[in-house]
Amino acid sequence: MLKKIAALLLVLVTVTLTSCANLPTSGLKSFVDSYDGYEFLYPNGWVAIDTTNIKPDVAFRDLIERTENVSVIISPVPEETGKTLADLGTPTEVGYALSKNAIAPPNSNRTAELVSAEQYDYKDKTYYTLEYSVQLADRERHNLASVSISRGQLFTFNISTTEKRWQKTKDRLQTVVNSFHVY
Repeated sequence: MLKKIAALLLVLVTVTLTSCANLPTSGLKSFVDSYDGYEFLYPNGWVAIDTTNIKPDVAFRDLIERTENVSVIISPVPEETGKTLADLGTPTEVGYALSKNAIAPPNSNRTAELVSAEQYDYKDKTYYTLEYSVQLADRERHNLASVSISRGQLFTFNISTTEKRWQKTKDRLQTVVNSFHVY
């Protein structure tokens, strides 16, 4: 009888641990900036980058694949454009503007193609999720972005990887970009 109970407990523990390992957020850490009002998940094994002298509010990169990174940029929303994402344009219009002004600005030797642009709402905030194929002089990259407005600020969340790693990492990176929320 004792052997049956032990075997049953072993099976139960194994099933529980296996189901936890298969959660979409397993292998991800949480980052919360309560001062600026945003949060997101990022992969284990990524380290913070010193952003003292650069524009992102925060940035992390993969410890091994050093060009794989995530960042958040906070910019004021100009008074004349309004206070909502819809005032800035449709997801496609905002995605196109982001590609021309930030991802592949003039004279950057980069080109960016907007692959998809979608809108969703979460807890009374609107988000645009954007996907880009980016061509640099010597390699191709894949970017995912999420933008939202809160308290008169435009929050731009961007995660990037090489095109070579995109197929392998796209589900995890999609989970990361969908985890970005402002409050």
